[in-house]
Amino acid sequence: MGQDMAELGFGLMRLPLKSSDDQSSVDMDVLKQMVDAFMDAGLNYFDTAYMYHDGMSERAIGEALVARYPRDSFRLSTKMPIMMVSSAEEQERVFSEQLERCGVDYFDNYLVHNVSRNFYHTAQDLDTFGFLEGKKEEGRIRRLGFSFHDDADFLVQVLDEHPDVDFIQFQVNYLDMDAPSIESRRCLEIARSRGIPVIVMEPVKGGALANVPAQVREMFESEAPGMSPASWAIRFAASQEGVETVLSGMSDMSQMSDNLSFMKDFKPLDARELEVVSRAKEIIERSIAVPCTSCRYCMKGCPKDIPIAEYFALYNNMRNAPSAGLNIQVFYYRNYSRDHGKASDCIGCGRCEKECPQHLPIREYLKEVASAFESQ
Repeated sequence: MGQDMAELGFGLMRLPLKSSDDQSSVDMDVLKQMVDAFMDAGLNYFDTAYMYHDGMSERAIGEALVARYPRDSFRLSTKMPIMMVSSAEEQERVFSEQLERCGVDYFDNYLVHNVSRNFYHTAQDLDTFGFLEGKKEEGRIRRLGFSFHDDADFLVQVLDEHPDVDFIQFQVNYLDMDAPSIESRRCLEIARSRGIPVIVMEPVKGGALANVPAQVREMFESEAPGMSPASWAIRFAASQEGVETVLSGMSDMSQMSDNLSFMKDFKPLDARELEVVSRAKEIIERSIAVPCTSCRYCMKGCPKDIPIAEYFALYNNMRNAPSAGLNIQVFYYRNYSRDHGKASDCIGCGRCEKECPQHLPIREYLKEVASAFESQ
């Protein structure tokens, strides 16, 4: 697929919820409306995973899409969670469960999930790639790839050991092109040099590039009236050479409508627009406190039940919009900490940092959060 034909994919990690405190409470009525709008626009690629929404994402898309549309009218992708399996038998069970959850006989794309230095050894020990190649030969998988959460040198190692993958999925956004732990630019160059198509995740960095500082928002509006900050971020990712699909995790119809408005007939950013994005990056880097994407991987198994992603979002909001006196974000923090652990409850076990795809020093950031919110 050429550069000017990058498509929008529907990422199913941040679905509409009936209750923000319950990730499994997917609002099926809203999701069905979103699926219908996406399909009506001529788009048909959906990306889910075993662990998304506490296991409900695969079931939700099975009900909202698979049960309502002919199988040959859409493409569905999911992943083998190597961070959650420890035996060949578990891999077989998970794969069978995914087919049942989604209600399909095969997956158009299938990925080894979260390939990184922390979990890659599991895939090697269990021969996950070989197992999935077998499923591909059986017709249960059409294309096989992996989602990648590490730096460019490690990507070279993985591709040297598994050169026959059909695609790679990794993070690309205008903040992370040269970030040391992510290196999107180098990863793109490596993929292009090997002729491997790229599927982009986190183009809006978990919403951080949708909720930009006022100065950036005003600059974008001046350059292209009516175009949202998210549109700039997604078009930037889709403009990169070698990208075939850009996933966007959409949580409501307004986000869906916005994305469709500029990706239904995608046009790459021109030179002037790229310069605007470069200026936006400089401003955002000066203002952002914690570069968290709210994937919530870090929160699985936290012994103190600390809602890390929510606390980081509140902290970023406080830093981006400081107010005199008591900041409104403090009230939200207190609401969360009634039923969950406070930032100061962290015991420093480090489990969260092993799970974090961004390789963030979460324990240090939690100290900053505690200082900001618990002193008021």
